[in-house]
Amino acid sequence: MNVLPDDDEDDAPRLPPGTKNYMTPTGHARLRAELHQLLRVERPKVVEIVSWAAGNGDRSENGDYLYGKKRLREIDRRARWLTRRLDIAEVVDPSRQTHRDRVYFGAIVTFVTEDDAERTVTLLGADEADIVRGEVSLYSPIARALLRARVGDVVKMHTPRGVEEVEVLAIRYPDAG
Repeated sequence: MNVLPDDDEDDAPRLPPGTKNYMTPTGHARLRAELHQLLRVERPKVVEIVSWAAGNGDRSENGDYLYGKKRLREIDRRARWLTRRLDIAEVVDPSRQTHRDRVYFGAIVTFVTEDDAERTVTLLGADEADIVRGEVSLYSPIARALLRARVGDVVKMHTPRGVEEVEVLAIRYPDAG
C-alpha cells in the first residue's frame, strides 16, 4: 500500500489510499539527490562527530554526542521515508503527454476564479508540489477539479469555504528537452 505508517515523517504529504505516487523525472531526481546527500555526505560527518564525542567521556552531558545522536535519528528517519517514496514512485514525464488539450499530470494550467483572480498552477506529485512555486499536488482540491478539463471548461472546486467555480483559460505542458 502507498500510505506510510503514522510514525514516519508526520509532516510529509500523504497519498490517498489506492493511489499511485506519480512523480516527474525532475522531482524523482531531486529526492534521489537528497537521499544521496543524507547518506553519503551528511550522515558520515555526523557519525564522525558522534564517535569523537563518545571518546570524550561522560556522554550524558556531552552536547556534541547528544545532538549528534538526535541528528542521526532524524537523518535515518528521513532516509527511510525517501527510500520508501522513491520505491513506490511512478515516474511520468509530462513533456511526453500526447493529449495536450486536457489537464493531466504535469499540466501547467491557467484559470480564473469567480472573483476574476487569474492563477497558474502546475499539477505535480504529492512529494514534489510546492505552493510557493505555484505547484499543487495532484490530489489537492484544485487539481482534482481541473483534471481532464479543457480550455473554456468551468469546473467546480470544493474548498473549505464551499464550492467555487473556476474557468480554465490555458493548458500547456513542459517542452521535451
